[in-house]
Amino acid sequence: MKKAPRFSRQRKKTESESFPPLRLPAVDKDFSVVCIGASAGGLESVTRMLKHLPPDTGMAFVLVQHLDPSHESAMASLLSSATKMRVAEARANEQLLPNCVYIIPPNKLMELSGMKLKLFPRKQSVNDRAPVDWFMRSAAEALGTRTIGIVLSGTGTDGTQGLLAIKAAGGITFAESPRTAKYPGMPGSAVTAGCVDFVLTPEKIARELKPLSRRARPAIEDGDEGESGSSEQRGFEAILLLLRQRHGVDFTYYKHATLRRRIHRRMVLNKLDSLKDYAAHLRSHPAETKELFNDILIHVTGFFRDAMVFQTLRKKLLPRLIRNKAPEDPLRIWIPGCSTGEEVYSIAILLLEFMSERKVHHPVQIFGTDINDLALERARAGLYSEGVVSDISPDRLRRFFFKTDGGYRVNKTVREMCIFARQNLVNDPPFSNLDLISCRNVLIYLGPALQRKVMPVFHYALRENGLLMLGASETIGGYADLFALVDSKAKVYVKKGVQVRPAVTFAHGVIEPPMVREHKVAAQAPAAPTITDVQKQADRIILANYSLPGVVINKQMEVLQFRGRTGPFLEHFHGEASLHLLKMAREGLGLELRAAVTKAIKQNTRVRHEGARVKQNGHTLECNIEIIPFSPPPATERFYLVMFETVLPEVEAGRSRLKKETVVSKVRENAEVIHLREDLAATRESLQAIIEEQEATNEELRSANEEIMSSNEELQSTNEELETAKEELQSTNEELTTLNDELESRNGELERVNNDLHNLLASVNIPILILDADVRIRRFTGLAEKLFKLIPSDIGRPITDINLPLEIPSLGKLVLEVFDTLTPKDFELQDKQGHWWSVRVRPYKTTDRKIDGAVLALVDIDNMKTGIERLAKAREVVEAMVNAVREPVLMLDRHLTVTSANAPFYRMFKVTPEEVLNRPVYDLDDRQWDIAPLRKQLDNVLLRRSGFEDFAIEYDFPRAGRKRILINARFVDQESDQLIILAINEAN
Repeated sequence: MKKAPRFSRQRKKTESESFPPLRLPAVDKDFSVVCIGASAGGLESVTRMLKHLPPDTGMAFVLVQHLDPSHESAMASLLSSATKMRVAEARANEQLLPNCVYIIPPNKLMELSGMKLKLFPRKQSVNDRAPVDWFMRSAAEALGTRTIGIVLSGTGTDGTQGLLAIKAAGGITFAESPRTAKYPGMPGSAVTAGCVDFVLTPEKIARELKPLSRRARPAIEDGDEGESGSSEQRGFEAILLLLRQRHGVDFTYYKHATLRRRIHRRMVLNKLDSLKDYAAHLRSHPAETKELFNDILIHVTGFFRDAMVFQTLRKKLLPRLIRNKAPEDPLRIWIPGCSTGEEVYSIAILLLEFMSERKVHHPVQIFGTDINDLALERARAGLYSEGVVSDISPDRLRRFFFKTDGGYRVNKTVREMCIFARQNLVNDPPFSNLDLISCRNVLIYLGPALQRKVMPVFHYALRENGLLMLGASETIGGYADLFALVDSKAKVYVKKGVQVRPAVTFAHGVIEPPMVREHKVAAQAPAAPTITDVQKQADRIILANYSLPGVVINKQMEVLQFRGRTGPFLEHFHGEASLHLLKMAREGLGLELRAAVTKAIKQNTRVRHEGARVKQNGHTLECNIEIIPFSPPPATERFYLVMFETVLPEVEAGRSRLKKETVVSKVRENAEVIHLREDLAATRESLQAIIEEQEATNEELRSANEEIMSSNEELQSTNEELETAKEELQSTNEELTTLNDELESRNGELERVNNDLHNLLASVNIPILILDADVRIRRFTGLAEKLFKLIPSDIGRPITDINLPLEIPSLGKLVLEVFDTLTPKDFELQDKQGHWWSVRVRPYKTTDRKIDGAVLALVDIDNMKTGIERLAKAREVVEAMVNAVREPVLMLDRHLTVTSANAPFYRMFKVTPEEVLNRPVYDLDDRQWDIAPLRKQLDNVLLRRSGFEDFAIEYDFPRAGRKRILINARFVDQESDQLIILAINEAN
């Protein structure tokens, strides 16, 4: 007897049993996990894949299949014979090991936490219907780029959302080719959703998995980007440059860790090991650049994602938004980074439900924008697979969606509320006067520089008291002066009013299409320096040279920053507060300080002034002043570091001794010195007078300057208003561009529908007239054109004004009656040539169930009417022949119901036509004809389509008495019916 494989279902195991201790060499803890989803027909596909897998891939395999919850599974036993890897049912809290296959137990849900399997009982919820999605999502969250997803044969759409999550996390996805799958539902849904990297047979999937085992982790860890001059860094920068050139989007300031994960995923798919090689591959394969661009922009989204947020939106935010709105005031909402549109439609559905409950109505404009054209096309179509709409309640599905061959489509009422357009959140002008911005899980992809640029844009776009809704992992950062928190759990903020509007910058001029922009690389203008940038540059200078007290000033001599203890040299004086350097200088320091700073500004050079004296607390302090110009990169504006150096007492004492010796040596020049001192005193007095006059002049100039500043403020206010008007015009232009894009998309869709309708009407071989509400001809088929002798100019004319060759009595009245009663009309008529037509008039219903005309269709029934007439004549001939025969005769249809009988039959059995006609033969004469031998003979006639002769029956009939009769039967096959003719003779 063959021994059962270990860990198969042939051996009974306890609940806590897992794999036995493995005596293996040390394994890589960062191995990949392959998530396999399958349903009907999945056993065959999994077996084929495992047979072609080597036993040493270094990966763990987890099979999630739709199993019968009430029966024990034999999957482990069946798969054990297909591979040398260990195969077993998963156990709770079991640690995954490489080169092993784990199978979900029956009646369980499974997820991955860390590297351990968690099992949960099924509770008849939505997740029970999608166990593959449930497990794959948890694996993607736990392992990221080390996750590989495979969807094999099965019915339904389970696995589609799971593969989307794996792809968004940077993993690799496979699907069995729907052409070869026994049940193509699951792999076909995943392929249609666009989340599959490889569509292969199970055998080819196995061959692709082996090389992936050594490439399934990032080649460069997050944050380890290498030196800026390294080849890998240059390769990374070259990739970003190619994306910017070919798609017009600069990813330089996006989160580099996310970018590297996406790039590595594409490297794995293309079997490349370095960023430099991948950059060269992009240059020679432009299509790969588009694939990378779409990969970077992939987002995991869904309908009504995060139910708590939508509950807050419905109960708290929407009432707040419409509280003070007039019925004619529009409600404007913007969803940047809308991806494939699920959140946009979710908010639209929520608004419709809310306004229906409150019995209010407001015009609604919902703008969904993204830079991914492929995602926008799917959003505009509004078509989603059954797996995508699994989170929507049945009631919402019935009210706001309709079933199509490809899944579910959002109905026209919801789609007309939503406008989708391509927009770069960072560069393109925003919308304006918005009530709500829902920017969830977009900021997490942007670096700090872009976040600082986006927040003022949001503040500008919102109207007063407008709301900003962010994702669970996002905050407003350092912009608490622009937004106030409304709800901490839902991350909702309200716009604050500010006295000085924050600077809003975006690309000016005409908005270029992507095909024009892809060949232009915009030069990045240097950002305005902040106080932090100035401080860092000053720190480097001081720490490297002096570490002395000083201040940082600009060209206007305004102090921007104090460094060290500057009290001995600078102080605030009585009166209006000022940070002007000269106004803060202590007594005695002003002249020397003014001269030194002025020289440094004019000559843009380093200036040092020694021996300056400053009065402090009744005594004089000698100091040196040094001014150093500098410019913090990348700005060109210059700043000045002013430093004060106190002269040491020892040096001052030495100088005093030198002065005394000098005086002694010049005793003979004493008289001349006295004269010079007198001249100096006179000069000082004169200088003091000049200074006083200068100060008076300065006061006058200050007064004039204040007036000029007042005028300048007015001009600045006017300029801000003009700037605001300009920005509003740019925002309006962006909205018009958005509407134009939407109209172009709608026009394309309308053209396709018209083409479909034109081809449909051309291929229908039925005369059809489509009339509007005024009974005017709107459209007609080619056969109707020939039948009614219409010409193209008849479109738009009332049908009653046209002399139709086919006379339909009271046609106008008939159509108006259909309008009023909404009841279709059907009748038959014969034209002048004797041709028969079936006329059908139906109401013309629009997609929103409004009656907007009628459809008149004529069906050719001439052959049918002719056949019926021939059949009636044939029946009359047969009945005449039957009545002419002297023997009793019965005619039966294929159901053995009497259709005709002659007079001898009525006389022989003493019955009336009312008791015989249209009754089953076995019910005649109180079921006296229900004779078993006769029943058998008649059944054989119908079966063999033949007859019988001289079938003898002797029976007591209640009215006719005992009779012995002979019955002959013949089967007659007519065009539209089958008959049995019974001829009866009385035996002697």
